[in-house]
Amino acid sequence: MAAQALALLREVARLEAPLEELRALQSVIQAVPLNELREQAAELRLGPLFSLLNENHGEQTTLCVSILERLLQALEPVHVARNLKVDLQRGLNHPDDSVKILTLSQIGRIVENSDAVTEILNNADLLKQIVYCIGGENLSVAKAAIKSLSRISLTQAGLEALFESNLLDDLKNVMKTNDIVRYRVYELIVEISSVSSESLNYCTTSGLVTQLLRELTGEDVLVRATCIEMVTSLAYTHHGRQYLAQEGVIDQISNIIVGADSDPFSSFYLPGFVKFFGNLAIMDSPQQICERYPVFVEKVFEMTESQDPTMIGVAVDTIGILGSNVEGKQVLQKTGTRFERLLMRIGHQAKNASTELKIRCLEAVSSLLYLPPEQQTDDLLRMTESWFSSLSRDSLDLFRGISNQPFPELHCAALKVFTAIANQPWAQKLMFNSPGFVEYLVDRSVEYDKASKDAKYELVKALANSKTIAEIFGNPNYLRLRTYLSEGPYYVKPVATTAVEGAD
Repeated sequence: MAAQALALLREVARLEAPLEELRALQSVIQAVPLNELREQAAELRLGPLFSLLNENHGEQTTLCVSILERLLQALEPVHVARNLKVDLQRGLNHPDDSVKILTLSQIGRIVENSDAVTEILNNADLLKQIVYCIGGENLSVAKAAIKSLSRISLTQAGLEALFESNLLDDLKNVMKTNDIVRYRVYELIVEISSVSSESLNYCTTSGLVTQLLRELTGEDVLVRATCIEMVTSLAYTHHGRQYLAQEGVIDQISNIIVGADSDPFSSFYLPGFVKFFGNLAIMDSPQQICERYPVFVEKVFEMTESQDPTMIGVAVDTIGILGSNVEGKQVLQKTGTRFERLLMRIGHQAKNASTELKIRCLEAVSSLLYLPPEQQTDDLLRMTESWFSSLSRDSLDLFRGISNQPFPELHCAALKVFTAIANQPWAQKLMFNSPGFVEYLVDRSVEYDKASKDAKYELVKALANSKTIAEIFGNPNYLRLRTYLSEGPYYVKPVATTAVEGAD
């Protein structure tokens, strides 16, 4: 098969309009294993295929791209970088986006290879073309260019190439294309900044991080909404958070939240600003963040009372993030009856809201109520029990009702609530005393899809592995759970058949 492919490749090189041969070559090379193609790598003459691309003939271009995608995989990245430089540069200038994507995928392979990447770094023209690909209309082309530049910047040489040469001017020129392209460049800068303090230093020295932060705290509400997502990404790193704190950005975001009440357009950016603080709290210290920025907690509570489902959803997500560790739970507990009322509202939304908001409420409840065994002190167990009972008049019944609904996502989300509390003795007692609940646990007929079977299995596993379950459920029920566990999530009980004498 490989010999046939090589023969067709030679035939393509000989002809001016080899459409039939290209169709045949495409079929053949898809059938040739890659290892066979690699053995013939020295014989693969790809120049004619690249030349045919330059003619920009519709079907011919499509076929050449498909063939080259396959054949280039058989070549080492170093070989591609050294021997196909001119073709790569032409590819990035090609009017057809599929050719640009093919070229950028090869550049992606090259920048992942420590030996080959030097070839790219020494090719200023190629780097410039990659930068200008960020400004293209096709998002896939732009994303591939961002990914390659981000990967290049992982090395000292790459940082110097991007930030200490004319490339920085090219990057700033590309930003002037339009708002969308400017945000793409910010995305690249944040990706690079997130790698290390040194990377962040290069980005801040370039002036681009300062420009992003200026837009974040500017007057354009839509720009704020976009920029806060990128600044939140930067805050996922310790050095990023340190920088934002030192520059006073966190205080500025807090002040904007304070002023949001008098801003009729605050609904555009407020969700993102609140999410920022939620992530900040869980990555640093919930107590410190909530004490230093009380407006954050105040705004989250306020948003749960909103009539706007978007605001409610963000508030619920943030409460779930904040309450995902013990310190955050204790911060929420300190708000006393106010938090109990908030839990009632979450319970109400879990029952009555849209499916999407119901699921977000259930996920937040799971996060709030989960306690790892090593953190199950008497005080914390009393707290989670109290929170559970605040959600509804009969919270267990509420979640059972939701778990019986014929929507897999809702069903699984409700099962996850039970899983979150399954290792807590008070919850086990509630489950045991709820009529039919134990039977429901071991009944495989109520789960129809894989996700539901997996979710039920996780619930049974959490119960069966608990140290208190045998005592609370009793040994016979405990053994039923262990049997379910040992049979696995997808067990189907064999149907007994009776042989009848004389039957065919």
